[in-house]
Amino acid sequence: MSSIVRWCAVLCAAVLAACATSPAVAPTPAFDLTGRMVVRFQNRGFTSAVRWTQNGGSDDIWLTAALGQTIAYLRADRDGATLTAADQRQYHASSIENLTKSAFGWRFPVAGMRHWVFGQPAPGMTTAAVERDDASRITRLSQDDWQVVFNYADPGAARPSRVEAAGADAEIRFVIDGLTMPQP
Repeated sequence: MSSIVRWCAVLCAAVLAACATSPAVAPTPAFDLTGRMVVRFQNRGFTSAVRWTQNGGSDDIWLTAALGQTIAYLRADRDGATLTAADQRQYHASSIENLTKSAFGWRFPVAGMRHWVFGQPAPGMTTAAVERDDASRITRLSQDDWQVVFNYADPGAARPSRVEAAGADAEIRFVIDGLTMPQP
């Protein structure tokens, strides 16, 4: 049996096993978010303003420099992810996580962050630990290989104003300046 055939057989078995054991994932609410992020990885840093629109299973994320120039535009839907760089070159991958890892050297955990910005655990990710404050808001969370800390602007805030996520390849500080949801 050739190595390609063996590899395809292993891949098919893994996909079928994942489909059989994966719980149904709740849909992500639509939102429009503005904020800033700082990423530390491999003794380097990355800083950007962020505009993120999540709508019905698609993500549009603009990463911009201090003076408003677009560093990268990321778009993802069920067909995969595309990164359009400032020079208009395009790169493609199966997900934003894979795309940012190959293009920037760090993973942007979009699947988790979609829920973490609301102060909630992400469905479909393995949760190892959850800590809550006196108001029952999540303050710390371990999901997959991410350690997440939630900071709230004031004691009555329902959603975090900052999410700090530390993973195997990066530490991300995500500051939320504005988060709106479309009215039904």
